[in-house]
Amino acid sequence: MMDRPSTTSLLRTKSDQLVEAISAAMGGGTKSSPMNGDVAGGGGGSETLSRKSSRRLTGASPGRSGVGSKNNTHIRKSRSAQLKFDLDEVTSGAALSRASSASLGLSFSFTGFTVPSDEIADMKPFSDDDDDIPEDIEAGTRKMKIQAEPTLPIYLKFTEVCYKVVIKSVTSTREKEILTGISGSVDPGEVLAMMGPSGSGKTTLLSLLGGRVKEPKGGSITYNEQPYSKHLKSRIGFVTQDDILFPHLTVRETLTYAARLRLPKKLTKEEKQKRAIDVIYELGLERCQDTMIGGSFVRGVSGGERKRVCIGNEIIINPSLLFLDEPTSGLDSTTALRTVEILHDIAEAGKTVITTIHQPSSRLFHKFDKLILLGKGSLLYFGKASEAMDYFSTIGCTPLISMNPAEFLLDLANGNLNDVSVPSELEDKVQIGNSDTETRNGKPSPAIVHEYLVEAYETRVAESEKKKLMAPMMIDEELKSKVVTSKREWGASWWTQYSILFWRGLKERRHDYFSWLRITQVVATAVILGMLWWQSGGDSPKHMQEQAGLLFFIAVFWGFFPVFTAIFTFPQERAMLNKERSADMYRLSAYFLARTTSDIPLDLILPVLFILVVYFMAGLKHDVCAFFLTVLTTFLCIVAAQGLGLAIGATLMDLKKATTLASVTVMTFMLAGGYFVKEVPVFISWLRYLSYNYQTYKLLLKVQYKEKNDWVDGIKVGNGVREVSTLLAMVFGYRLLAYISLRRMKLHSGA
Repeated sequence: MMDRPSTTSLLRTKSDQLVEAISAAMGGGTKSSPMNGDVAGGGGGSETLSRKSSRRLTGASPGRSGVGSKNNTHIRKSRSAQLKFDLDEVTSGAALSRASSASLGLSFSFTGFTVPSDEIADMKPFSDDDDDIPEDIEAGTRKMKIQAEPTLPIYLKFTEVCYKVVIKSVTSTREKEILTGISGSVDPGEVLAMMGPSGSGKTTLLSLLGGRVKEPKGGSITYNEQPYSKHLKSRIGFVTQDDILFPHLTVRETLTYAARLRLPKKLTKEEKQKRAIDVIYELGLERCQDTMIGGSFVRGVSGGERKRVCIGNEIIINPSLLFLDEPTSGLDSTTALRTVEILHDIAEAGKTVITTIHQPSSRLFHKFDKLILLGKGSLLYFGKASEAMDYFSTIGCTPLISMNPAEFLLDLANGNLNDVSVPSELEDKVQIGNSDTETRNGKPSPAIVHEYLVEAYETRVAESEKKKLMAPMMIDEELKSKVVTSKREWGASWWTQYSILFWRGLKERRHDYFSWLRITQVVATAVILGMLWWQSGGDSPKHMQEQAGLLFFIAVFWGFFPVFTAIFTFPQERAMLNKERSADMYRLSAYFLARTTSDIPLDLILPVLFILVVYFMAGLKHDVCAFFLTVLTTFLCIVAAQGLGLAIGATLMDLKKATTLASVTVMTFMLAGGYFVKEVPVFISWLRYLSYNYQTYKLLLKVQYKEKNDWVDGIKVGNGVREVSTLLAMVFGYRLLAYISLRRMKLHSGA
């Protein structure tokens, strides 16, 4: 008897839910009818509005796991279904069934009831993206947008942009025109795509707009009606075509270091780390956040995940402008689509997104808001991407077969009219029979097609577009002033930059330093030396002379090995240095000091292991002080040799040239080291004082035989002060030369 009241109350509760659902559906149906008309009409803005309305109703992150997310999924489905009811349907039994099932969180399918196909199509904009699209391991799961602070809106406008490069040869110098009179604009919240065949100038135009290339030779580029300035660097994110990342760092470490270096000083270390984690979840990278990035010789994350890490490196600072150079290259169609959807989510937050694209799929093409089509550096089309096909049909170019719009546009940009209707103007030229204007298949030549397309755009569209661009934009003076007066601030102090880069360098290079190949090389060499000079110690001149050969080999080995390791430092990291310095991530001095000192702890371990093996196997001086002085001398030689390698690499920045110069230099220093030639001619004796091999050799002889003899193997053993001073001068002098070379070199354009 006690169960009846509870059962009755349960029935009442369900009936109350049913009544509430019907009333909500009646209200939603009347409000959504205008929106339905927009969807049926194919308007792009209504789809965005529908998606936003659906997301506002969720109230939770769609990517979180747990019971709450499942319940929210039912709520999303029910509310989106309620919004789609028409007033006429509410009174029918089918509507009652749908309302009751939606209110109870059940499926829409009932026995004897089927939703019409046109209604299903009409409901798609209201459905939640994460429920409709199956989870893709490559692309990850899309997350709710995370907005840390409001984005400063920047309106980008460029008119009549021209760019030329000077090509110098042995006999002549000529100018090559890369871009000719390119005009366009893009507003916050829009995604502008640049298309065109290879060599059409897409990357050059992108670099000009992003401030990565010197000012254009003609035309103007404005940001909120203001010219480019260095203060804009903190407002611009630039994703290069190549994924420039450290292969041995994990996804989380990569984004955390970027956050700590680039985010403002006012944020604490914990807040910066939290921002990095938020970006990981926003880009759907949580599954691989503890996986190494990987590279040519290191297994790591997939191509799509690596590309999203590059995007995360830039959006972590909440930029106003985001430039991307072919972000979908090398990705499959599904991953490329997800990447472009991420760009749309970024643009919806009030950012201006400009990207180059090579050959997108048809689904990808329809995701863009605006389109620029380039051909041989000339503008063939600028406007809405959805209106591109209509424009080319008005000038007589339409596809004769069903094809991807992007393929059609690229064929036109290449001058290829296969499977494309020929405009009447071009047909007249072909019928004239001029061999210069026709090809074997009777089609106009690519040059004539290109000329026709440029002329058609100039006469039909260009003037009206230029008038729009020349008209002053209604922008608040506050927005204009923020672009110009924003101060150039570093994300961290000099010491913080140094410490972050120091630990990042240790984590990145420890894998190379402690690889089994390098350890085997050092230990095997030490064992062979120990066996060849097995217990060769003694006080006689003969024993001293034999051990002098061992000491000289130690000086040569640890003077040769570090040079050719250090040579690769700056040439290999030039792309990374260029990218990070262009974004003002750190000062060059902090990077240089961190890069040169982070190798020191790693360089100590293998020499100590080497000396431990050789010292006791060869029977060198059994004294604790002598052992540590031998290790210290070897270490001093290593640091001096590293300085030489850094200086050569930074000065030349070319591995072939640097390796050649280093080989000659090291061989010269070795020959002048005092072991092969005892009496060096006066006119070339100065080479000994530049040779760290000679200074190290004399110090090792002093450590072993100072108390026994003043002369060993024809070399006078001094007090060691001159040798130590010379090596210290090399340690700092070579590094100073390397730093000056880096400072004088143009590491990034437009800086």
